Amino acid sequence: MLKNLEEKFNLYCNSENLEVNHNQLLVVNKLQEYYKKNFKSFIHNFFSKENLKKSFYLYGDVGVGKTMILDFFFNQIKERKKRLHFNEFMLNFHNFVHERKNENEQNIINLFVKDLKSKASLLYFDEFQVTNIVDAMILGKLFDEIFKENIKIILTSNTKISELYKDGLQRDQFKPFIINMEERSFEHELKIEDDYRKSKENQKQRYFFPLNQETNFKINKFFRIITRDKKKISKTLNIKGRDFEIKNYYEGISRFDFKDLCDQNLGAEDYLEITKVSEFIVIENIPQFNEINSNQQHRFITLLDVIYDRNIPIAVTANQNLCQFTSSQSLENQFKRTISRLHELTSISHK
Repeated sequence: MLKNLEEKFNLYCNSENLEVNHNQLLVVNKLQEYYKKNFKSFIHNFFSKENLKKSFYLYGDVGVGKTMILDFFFNQIKERKKRLHFNEFMLNFHNFVHERKNENEQNIINLFVKDLKSKASLLYFDEFQVTNIVDAMILGKLFDEIFKENIKIILTSNTKISELYKDGLQRDQFKPFIINMEERSFEHELKIEDDYRKSKENQKQRYFFPLNQETNFKINKFFRIITRDKKKISKTLNIKGRDFEIKNYYEGISRFDFKDLCDQNLGAEDYLEITKVSEFIVIENIPQFNEINSNQQHRFITLLDVIYDRNIPIAVTANQNLCQFTSSQSLENQFKRTISRLHELTSISHK
């Protein structure tokens, strides 16, 4: 039984030298309530009608500490559990479907969820978002089956439930999922005025700009330092029959031009494979974003999500300061998270 969650959170923040604030403590108390209503004996869960809310949905702006709080809570739970980036989860599902082409959709969903239940009774999705119609059309049935199997879910998102997949194609078909999630979730917004990842104590140190001869000298010097005593080796990844070559690979350190990663038709699956063989990543020549290169921007957002989830430090070059980045209109809200993560991932404190 999990007791005194607020007290444990205060101790955790003290040990990590993190500032504790009222809004975060409010979330911790909500999590205590969620725990009490969901992590009881099997008999109580089976008969309890109050136990309809299997999900804890925490949303808010970038950098307010959503992930930090749910990471803390997740680590306190003793049940079988699994933490996944949502992109990774959906890739697993689509791979599962691909291997069972002859099964009908509902049978595949049932089989997938039963397999999921054999591995975990609690799922944690960090940065939950729905950006494509394929995922939007399947999520309702998938999550409905997950809840029926008494699998609990905790999620962070930048968007409240009612605004998920906003302005997406065929959104009317997505609304049953929204209604289900609102009925099944403790939904809470975390508000904090300052982004703790942009504080003076966490200034960026591996973000080089503008793109000129001096910056090029600095990034080359930095790269020579981090690859000292490492050999350049040939590294080709085979991803579902496709070859992807990392042209500059030094025993776990990968160096790319932005175009290598985002101008090609790559996605979360490719980026996951790259991060599996990389302990440090350099990305050069990140451009400004607008309506013309919104596809590249979408890939860059996915790339940063995967890198962040894998906790891999990076160094980058761009033509402007982080606060001067522009965005395509449709990706403006998602890109705020990307900018905040760039702050953190290029920080000297992020190793």
